[in-house]
Amino acid sequence: MSKNISINVHHITRVEGHGNIVVNVKNGTIEQCQWQVPEAPRFFEAMVRGRRFDDIQTIVSRICGICSISHSFAAIKAVEDALGLEITEQADKLRLLLHYSEIMQSHTLHVGYLVSPDLFGEKSVVPLVSKAPEIVKKIIKIHRVANQWSELLAGRITHPITVIPGGFSMIPSEQQLKDLKKQLEEIVPDLAAVCEAVLSVADKFPAFERETEYISLKQDNPPLYALFHGDITSTDCNGDGPVPVREWERVANEYVTPQSTAKWTRWHRDAFAVGALARFNNNAELLSPLAKKVADMFGLKKGNCNPFMNSVAQLAECAFVVENAIQTIDALLSKGLKQEKVKVSPRAGRGSGCVEAPRGILFHTYEFNKNGECVAANICIPTNQNHANIQKDFEKFVPEFMHLGEDGLRHGMEMLVRAYDPCISCSTHMLNVTFVK
Repeated sequence: MSKNISINVHHITRVEGHGNIVVNVKNGTIEQCQWQVPEAPRFFEAMVRGRRFDDIQTIVSRICGICSISHSFAAIKAVEDALGLEITEQADKLRLLLHYSEIMQSHTLHVGYLVSPDLFGEKSVVPLVSKAPEIVKKIIKIHRVANQWSELLAGRITHPITVIPGGFSMIPSEQQLKDLKKQLEEIVPDLAAVCEAVLSVADKFPAFERETEYISLKQDNPPLYALFHGDITSTDCNGDGPVPVREWERVANEYVTPQSTAKWTRWHRDAFAVGALARFNNNAELLSPLAKKVADMFGLKKGNCNPFMNSVAQLAECAFVVENAIQTIDALLSKGLKQEKVKVSPRAGRGSGCVEAPRGILFHTYEFNKNGECVAANICIPTNQNHANIQKDFEKFVPEFMHLGEDGLRHGMEMLVRAYDPCISCSTHMLNVTFVK
């Protein structure tokens, strides 16, 4: 093992946005170990000021091209909270169904295209086409169905146009939902085959653990694996009870660090993690039968603190959303679909909304004047909640895996970042700076 290591990754590949890995070891002593975010800040909180309440979701969905549906829903829920709006049972089920489509879209993209090359010893998904053509075809099929699923309910694959305060501007027909159900039933065997393929190379996931606080939604009424509704919970709550979404800012506790243009967060510890593994650790007992089977295949159990297993938790969630989506479609069809008229009047108010985006818990808050114009906004992205935790993982990972040498350590750290499925550019937001003379 070399006693001197110099790693300068500018920028890591197979993630969204720009992130750097910097490690310097001299004579066996770690002198620098940093996860850096150099992205230019984006100003969505400023963009929405002065805009009407019904413009908000259209604007903020552009924060991300992968999680646009999640941003739309977090924004819509915040608007509805501020305006005192309640939606119908039908609208709620259709929203849940649409949200599930994005979970499947994103998880398939991440595990299939971004993580799998590391497990199969390739630099990208392209060489996998010749190495494992049938599995790649199944991944593409699942991803295509998820895209079509989103398009059916959102009006297009990304940046929804059907989601409006109070409900939907347009809904699918009953026949379209029946066709979607058939598609979902048909991809269950394909999803099982992908899980088996990942299991065959699961020994490539590094054996690494670090005790971590995991934060997610928790839905108790009715009990359901929480992706869309619920209160905020943590593996460190120690019986303190869930935190209402309106109080999310005392959970996130955002702060600034010199090595990142994105703010970091902390709650009970110096860092916490969000995402599929966090949701699993807080909700595993509520997974559907097929999802529990996937978790059992990999030996994934509640309390797991290996960040690399986030990808396995994503596979379990794919199984869950397929099974629960089929049940949701049946529930909608049993009552029949009808186009519901939505009438919304502006008023002054402040509201917060939250959903579990594919990468973790997502918070939006907006304040409106009496004309329904936005006067303030605050958005907290899952990846900016994970940045501090990535740094803490680095600090434990480097001394444990230095024996792999410079190339091995660099590869392991790149895999570690990718395991979080980061949306780095989405995490850089507006920062108010007061200059003191």
